[in-house]
Amino acid sequence: MRLDDGEDDNLMRMLKASCDDLIEICGEYDILTDERFKELVFERARYVYNDALEYFHNNFQTQITNLNLGKALESIKIEGDSTATI
Repeated sequence: MRLDDGEDDNLMRMLKASCDDLIEICGEYDILTDERFKELVFERARYVYNDALEYFHNNFQTQITNLNLGKALESIKIEGDSTATI
């Protein structure tokens, strides 16, 4: 993305909205420590910036689903039980 002077606030709004949307879909992730989540936030913001948000979810469906499933599997792990199944 190429940003003109004074677009910092607009970019921050796009990044915050992207982070909030992906947290709602994928679960709670830390953008500072999870590189996959961070990349999706930046990609979604890029789509917003280019007025193409309607294509983001379809184009990144696999990555979104993987994060969502990873969080779901994390939440159902049973500590100490290696025979747990879904």
